[in-house]
Amino acid sequence: MNYAEVAVNSPRLQRGQTFSYAIPARLTVDIGHAVWVPFGPRTAQGIVVELSDRSPVETTREIAGLISDDPILSPLQIQLARWISEHYLSPLFDCLALMLPPGYERKTVTYVHPVDREIDLSTLTPEQKQVLSIVREKGRTSLPGLERKLGKAKARQITDQLLEAGLVTRTAEPEKARLGPKTEPYVRLTDQARREESLAAERARLRKSRAYKQAEVLDFLVEQKQPISLHDLRKRLACSSATVRALEDRHLVAVERIRTRRNPLSRLSVPASPAPPLSRSQETACLSIGEAIARPSRRADGTPVFLLFGVTGSGKTEVYLRVLAKVIASGKRGICLVPEIALTRQTVERFAGRFPGRVGVLHSGLSPGEQFDEWQWIMEGNCDVVIGARSALFAPLPDLGLIIMDEEHEWTYKQEDKSPRYHTRDVAVKLAQLTGAAVILGSATPDIGSFHKAQQGEYRLVELKERITPGGYSPLPEVSIVDLREELKAGHTSPLSRPLIAAMKEALANGEQVILFLNRRGTATFVRCRSCGFVFRCPRCSIALTHHSVRERMICHRCRYSVAVAPTCPRCNRRHLAFLGIGTQRVAEEVGHFFPEAGLLRWDRDAITRKYAHEDLLTDFRDRKADVLIGTQMIAKGLDLPQVTLAGIISADTGLNFPDFRSGEHTFQLLCQVAGRAGRGMRAGKVIIQTYSPDNHTIQAAARHDYLGFYRRETDYRQRYGYPPFSRLIRLVYSHINEDACRREAERVHRLMLDEGAKQNAVEFSVIGPVPTFAFRARGRYRWQLFLRGPDPTPLLSDVALPRGWTVDVDPVGMA
Repeated sequence: MNYAEVAVNSPRLQRGQTFSYAIPARLTVDIGHAVWVPFGPRTAQGIVVELSDRSPVETTREIAGLISDDPILSPLQIQLARWISEHYLSPLFDCLALMLPPGYERKTVTYVHPVDREIDLSTLTPEQKQVLSIVREKGRTSLPGLERKLGKAKARQITDQLLEAGLVTRTAEPEKARLGPKTEPYVRLTDQARREESLAAERARLRKSRAYKQAEVLDFLVEQKQPISLHDLRKRLACSSATVRALEDRHLVAVERIRTRRNPLSRLSVPASPAPPLSRSQETACLSIGEAIARPSRRADGTPVFLLFGVTGSGKTEVYLRVLAKVIASGKRGICLVPEIALTRQTVERFAGRFPGRVGVLHSGLSPGEQFDEWQWIMEGNCDVVIGARSALFAPLPDLGLIIMDEEHEWTYKQEDKSPRYHTRDVAVKLAQLTGAAVILGSATPDIGSFHKAQQGEYRLVELKERITPGGYSPLPEVSIVDLREELKAGHTSPLSRPLIAAMKEALANGEQVILFLNRRGTATFVRCRSCGFVFRCPRCSIALTHHSVRERMICHRCRYSVAVAPTCPRCNRRHLAFLGIGTQRVAEEVGHFFPEAGLLRWDRDAITRKYAHEDLLTDFRDRKADVLIGTQMIAKGLDLPQVTLAGIISADTGLNFPDFRSGEHTFQLLCQVAGRAGRGMRAGKVIIQTYSPDNHTIQAAARHDYLGFYRRETDYRQRYGYPPFSRLIRLVYSHINEDACRREAERVHRLMLDEGAKQNAVEFSVIGPVPTFAFRARGRYRWQLFLRGPDPTPLLSDVALPRGWTVDVDPVGMA
C-alpha cells in the first residue's frame, strides 16, 4: 500500500473528512497508526484509517513520521468512530480521540531559532533586540514562551519582523508527551551480598565501623523475597537515601527503577462478598437474559438489548452481577456504566466484592496519571469488568461480551459540551453490534424512547416488580403531597412545610436518617431591589446571580462570575434588597434552625470541591456521622442508603415548567428516583413532595409510582405533536458576540434549511425556530437556535457547510 487516508487533528473539519498522504519507503504504516503529517504550514497529529494503492488526489504530501511503533487503534474502533462521525455529524478525529490513550492528543509547538550571522544591532528596536537576545541565549525558544513574556500579539509581531529580516527561522515541532508510565526506585540485595561468607564479612565490617543503620538495612533486605521501594524502606527503617547510596557504592544493594501502577482503588479495602439468594423475579430475569446471551443463534436474531425495568430497590445490580459472572465464565468481559462519577465507588464496591482484583475504573475524576495507568492495565487484559461514566465505554477492553448501562434514563449519558455530542446508549448498542456483545439497560424510570423501543420489540423487556430489603419483600414508600399554597395561606413561609417538619422530627427521634432534595444551589436564586425592581445579573450571561451565604457572594452558575454582596442597590442606592428563591444552602440554614442537634451534610457542586469528596461525604453519611443529607440531583442517582426512611422533595416545580417537551419526563424521573432512596433498609419509607401544582399529572403519577400511566399519557402527547420517539431532532445553535448578527445568521440558516428540505423532497420535515436559547447570552456570546424535525433530518445537513459559530447536536436531550 502506497497511500494512507488520515483523520487529522484540526478544528472545523467536516464529518468523516480524511486527507490522503503518501507513505514514504522508510515507514511501515498500518491502519490504526498514530502519525505526524504536514497540514498547511504546520505539523499535525493524525490517525490512519485506510490504506490504498491509489490516491484520490493528484498531488499528495508524505507522512512525516510515526508517533507510535504499533497501531494504537483497532479496525473495530475505527469502524465505531466512523459510525459516530456519520451519525452525530462530527469530525472523524474527534470521534477517534474518544478511544485514544489518556494524554495522547498532542499539539504542535512553534520554535524560533537564531540565524548564525553578523548583524548591526543598531538597526533594531529595543523589543527586537530583547527577543533576539532571548533566542540566541537559549539556542531556540518556543513561541508560547515568548508570548508569556511579551504578550501574544507583540511576540508574534516581533518574531514576524525578525523572520522577514532573515535574523531568525521558525519551525513547528510536536510537543512532548505529557503522560507516561510511572517508575519508582526499588532496592534489592545484589548477588554478591547474598553469598553467606560475603554477607557475614560485610555485617562485621559495618558494625566495626559503627555503620549501624547500614547494617540494619542489610539485615532487613536479607529477609525480603522481593525488591522493596526506596520510599517504603526509608519509612519503615527511618533511614536516609545516603545510607542506601553507601551500600550501593559497596555493591551490596542495587537500586533500579520499576514501573508502578497508580491504582485509583488503592484507598478501598473491599472484602470478598458471597452472592445472596435471588428473589423469584431476579431469578427469572437472570435466566431469560442468560439464555438469550448464551443462545448460539443470537447473532442471527440481532444484538440482544435488554431493558431491565425494575422498581427502586428491586435488586437490578444483583442481576448485573449474576449475568456478568456467566459472561466472564464464558471467557468474555464486561463494561458497567454509571451516570455520575459519584456513583462509581458504590458500584465498584459491589463488583470488587464479587470479582476481587479484576475490576478497573475509568472516568475523568481520576488524575491524568491514574487514567494512563488504568488504560494500560485494562488493555493488557488484567480486568474482567471496567466501571465508569460514559467515557468508560471506550476502554480498550479485549473480548467484550456485555455492556451494562445503569440508570439508563439519565441525561448525563449525553455528551453536550464538546464534539462529538454522542449519546452513550446509542453508541453502546452500536459497539455491541460490532463486537457481538449484549447490552443491559437498567432503570426504575426508563427513558421514554427506550421503553417505546421495548414496546415495539426492538429491545427485550425484563421486569423486576418487587422491592427487596434486608427484611424480605417490601412495599414502595408511601408518598404524601403537600400543597404549598395552603402553607402560605396558613402563614407558614419556611421552605420546610409543617408536615415535612413533623415527619423529620419523628424520623430523627427514632434514630433514622433523612434526605432532602432541591435541584438548586445557593441560598437565594436571585436578589432584587424592593424599591426600584433592579435584579442583580451576570454581566456576561442573561441570568440572575445566585446568592451564596456561605461565601457572602453572588455567583453566576453558568460562567462562575462572582461579586461580593452589595449593601445597596446600584440603580437607586437604597438598602431595600430582597433575597428571593431558595437553594440548598437556604434549606441547610432552615434545618439548622428547626433541628439544631441534627448532624447535617450538603451534597452539591459548591460543597464538593476536592478529589474523593463525593466518596468521603457518602461514607460519612453511611457511617451515621450525619442525620440529614441535603442535595441536588446527585442524591437522586441510584444511591443505596439503608438508614434513610424519609425523603423530602422541597420543590417539585423547579423543572416542571421548563421550555422543553421532556420537562415532565425529567421531573417524573427525579421525583421517583428521590422517592426510591427511602425505605431500603429494615424500616418502611416515607416521601413528602412539596409543590404549588398538586394536581399536575406528572406529580400525581410520581406519587403513585405509576410509570406505565405516565408513559401512556406522555407518548400520546408526543405522538400528537410529533416529538421523539415519533420523530428525530437535530439542534442547531449559533453564538456570536453581536446580538443582531446572531439573529440574522439564525434566520439565514432557517431559510437555508427550508430550501434544502424542499430540494430533497423531505417527508414530514419541519423547522422549529429560530428562537433565542433559554439563556440567550452566555459568557458574553448571544445564542439563537433552531431544530430540524423529521423521521431522519440528518441528510438535510449533508451538503450544507455551516460557518464557524454553529454547533450541531443530533438527538439532543434538551431544547433549552
